[in-house]
Amino acid sequence: MLAYQDFVPRQRFQPALAFSPGCDLVAYSSNADGRSALWTVPASGGPPRKLAQPPGRVVRQVAWSPDGASVVFTADHEGDEQYGIFLMSLADDEPTSLTEGSDCQRVLATNPFDPTGRYLVYAANDRDPTVQDLLVRDLTTGSERRIEPEEGVAFVPTEISPDGHWLLASGFRSNTEIDIYLIDLTDPEPKPRCVTDRYGTALFQPQAWAPDSSGFYLLTDLWGFTAVAFYHLADDTLDSVVQHDWNVELLDAANGTLIWTVNEAGRSTPYIRRGERITTLPTIPSGVISTLTLAADGQKAAVLLDTASRPEEIVLLDLNDGSLRYLTDARPPALHTIDPIEPESITYPAADDRTVHAFLYRPRTPGPHPVLLSIHGGPEQQERPRYSALYQYLLHHGIAVFAPNIAGSTGYGRAYQKLIYRDWGGIDLDDLDHAVRYLATHTDLDPQRLAAYGGSYGGFAALSCLARLPYRWAAGVSICGPTNLVTLAQDAPPTWRTYVDTVLGNPDADAQHLLSRSPITHADAIDAPLLILQGARDPRVPRAESDSLVERLRARGVKVRYEVFPDEGHGFTIPTNEVRAYTQTADFLLTHLRGNGQ
Repeated sequence: MLAYQDFVPRQRFQPALAFSPGCDLVAYSSNADGRSALWTVPASGGPPRKLAQPPGRVVRQVAWSPDGASVVFTADHEGDEQYGIFLMSLADDEPTSLTEGSDCQRVLATNPFDPTGRYLVYAANDRDPTVQDLLVRDLTTGSERRIEPEEGVAFVPTEISPDGHWLLASGFRSNTEIDIYLIDLTDPEPKPRCVTDRYGTALFQPQAWAPDSSGFYLLTDLWGFTAVAFYHLADDTLDSVVQHDWNVELLDAANGTLIWTVNEAGRSTPYIRRGERITTLPTIPSGVISTLTLAADGQKAAVLLDTASRPEEIVLLDLNDGSLRYLTDARPPALHTIDPIEPESITYPAADDRTVHAFLYRPRTPGPHPVLLSIHGGPEQQERPRYSALYQYLLHHGIAVFAPNIAGSTGYGRAYQKLIYRDWGGIDLDDLDHAVRYLATHTDLDPQRLAAYGGSYGGFAALSCLARLPYRWAAGVSICGPTNLVTLAQDAPPTWRTYVDTVLGNPDADAQHLLSRSPITHADAIDAPLLILQGARDPRVPRAESDSLVERLRARGVKVRYEVFPDEGHGFTIPTNEVRAYTQTADFLLTHLRGNGQ
């Protein structure tokens, strides 16, 4: 019999890819040898090379210097989200730290170097923990220029224009309110200029400069779904480049080639434009492209591709003939012996004449099957057809998985995404109630054997299901899930203050409302067996929240299995911890969903 570990991918990747200037190497971050490290792999195929593996750190972002002689990267310590910046020369054995002090969040620009390679751009909250400034570091002298944002804005840099004149950055207020700022680097004391405020509240995400510095490409939902646009510096005008009936997610440009991906009902479709001609790549397997980088010659792209039947891998796309080549192989042993199951894409009715999109995974054995109701994190995320070791393991044992994109999910337009703003535990929980009703209409599914599962926001939603929906739940699993929305808002990273007030609520002004929606308030209604997993270093959901809930439940005799991981933060970064955590989850769900070994 296959064990859970037989379904676990042999390596995991961070969402970071970078082509070398010579287009012959791809830099990336993975845990291929058990710990996070910086790697490169030849674009033509071949064995990867490990460049750097800082002890106890997780490599997060990567970028090449313009001369191709070194790679700059960020890394935090055991998931604490306090990122340092390091420079790794291909000729050296160890990386050099470029920043001092560990208690700081540093974020590299998408393309952090200026064209000469002398200047490095990043954001940091070192001056004020609640403010994310822009910094331009002179790598020759070690001096820095600092650009401060206006109140309520967190800066995230994109890149310096090819002529070295302008620094392009986004100003983040929430996931749906992002503006674009230009900083004149020829001015000794530049003042950031917002170039999108005239268009009102919307999402504007700068992406890539035109080669002649005449303007830049961006993504915006100004016209509905997120589309590709171009901003002209000469007359400060914004033109639509291409629009779809779904959201554009990723975009890159180089040497006359423009490539972007569209989230079509959860599945990624890449498009390429050269001149006026737009084409697709029909050879791409149905799945999710989470990261995209275009080679400087515009002839090929590297992506992180994840499908329901194969875990995330680095894939090279030839944009001339449409072919693809896997540069890595993370397939676990189980995928060499079983045929993994792809999900059905369905919709079900919800309140107010809305419909909710979901993915339904059905075992191949006869039903009726127990069901895992799997709730994604975020809440501004999206359930998509990615590989899940847990899903495939449960399916192998005859358990169905139902994964809905309830109100607040991304991928269905800004209005749908904002439905959950300041309404956590309201409209989202109602959508989950309708999900259970929908499951009851399928004769091959057994809603009497139903478990709720999720991580982060999904953990909050799973606990809310157990506490507030009138069903006899077989079990629940919460992984670093918030139990108290007031303390969640209070303890959020300081640079998130405006975002939290907008999306969740203010811990002072909205305390009564937030507490009424908190699982801890309704803990006495929980009677299903519960598994809670928590990182001791979690900077977003403090351990005390889980401790309090566990204490309340155990005092009432509820069966609670609780484990705290002392060297983890919000989620899992250490492979052995992740395998142990999800093995516990899988065994717990099998025990309580199948019952008596059935």
